[in-house]
Amino acid sequence: MTYENKRPNGSARKFRPKHQHMFKQKHSGNKKQYINPARFVNRNVVANETTAKYVPQHHFSDFALNNPLKQNIAAAGFEAPSAIQDQTIPLGLAGRDVIGLANTGTGKTAAFLLPILQKLYTTRTFQSVLIMSPTRELAQQIDTEFKKFSAGMKLYSAVCVGGVNINGQIRQIKRNPHVIIGTPGRLKDLLNQGILRLHAIDTLVLDEADRMLDMGFVNDIRAIVGQIPTERQTLCFSATMSDGIKGIVHDFMKNPELVSVKVSETNDHIYQDVVAFNDDSHKKDLLLEMLQQSEFEKVIIFGETKFGVQRLSDNLRKQGINSEAIHGNKSQSQRNRALATFKSDAAKVLVATDVAARGLDIPNVSHVINFDQPQSYDDYVHRIGRTGRGGKTGTALTFVKTN
Repeated sequence: MTYENKRPNGSARKFRPKHQHMFKQKHSGNKKQYINPARFVNRNVVANETTAKYVPQHHFSDFALNNPLKQNIAAAGFEAPSAIQDQTIPLGLAGRDVIGLANTGTGKTAAFLLPILQKLYTTRTFQSVLIMSPTRELAQQIDTEFKKFSAGMKLYSAVCVGGVNINGQIRQIKRNPHVIIGTPGRLKDLLNQGILRLHAIDTLVLDEADRMLDMGFVNDIRAIVGQIPTERQTLCFSATMSDGIKGIVHDFMKNPELVSVKVSETNDHIYQDVVAFNDDSHKKDLLLEMLQQSEFEKVIIFGETKFGVQRLSDNLRKQGINSEAIHGNKSQSQRNRALATFKSDAAKVLVATDVAARGLDIPNVSHVINFDQPQSYDDYVHRIGRTGRGGKTGTALTFVKTN
């Protein structure tokens, strides 16, 4: 099997292994599923029209939002809402419980933040909103959006995530913020210590709920929600309606309105192929050869282990390729710096583990490279969804070992 890197002029750069007749999946433990390499191939790319086809029924100016919030929305360059925003914001403003099903990268954060900010502008109740997300990075991104939309409104947030000194987060909570944004593990720690009190929560958001369940947070989530008043508004956003999500809906929500704007699977609009390699040395050589081509403008590389991700990033830098790494051994400040460097194009490559990269919304990623194969096909779909966002196409390449 051959990977051909298509150029605009129709010529192709070929990476051809010595043996092309058979591929072997690398296993590392019982949890890793075998994935037929054929599932990593999709050369018939269809246009990603997630946003192009949808005609919104509203403009942001149509929503019943206060003037400072409307000004912040306009300053951020928002005009026409995405499908999930268009359909869930009116429900959120009406105080309804909402289940929002949508692909990643479709604007879910604004869909729940704008109704929350409208409500807080009136009530100004401290510690009345709790937003749970699966990862530190996503929590930080939500906080960044919150600060952008709430500028000048004198509304404040606290971010409570693992990997950061808990004392600073305790100080943030004691300042009595309006909104608490966090990951389930750290929120539960603060709750158990008696620092976090949830008696005033009247709005609960579960963002990327399916990912939180996949990551094993179900017991933490249940323990936290059990401390929140039952008289509340609950907003649940997810990419899938799994059995776990159905359980959350049944136990946590009251007559929720289901809004599904989920479109075709993420991989339909992403060119996918395999890169066959013979051994580790050959694999590294092929990767370096690819990254030196101009088509590989902004690349996320997925590795299996924290150590392997860091070593690969270090080796790429030694070869003259600006690279950053994010993984669980990095502090939150180090991860934030790495992401900022990659987002600003100061680094061409971001090397990441699965957990570290969950929830990342980075525009204009040209390629996703699976240097190490994922644990499951669901993880594969999630990985390659980092490219081809915002109505664009993308390219995903997966290294597969030959016999």
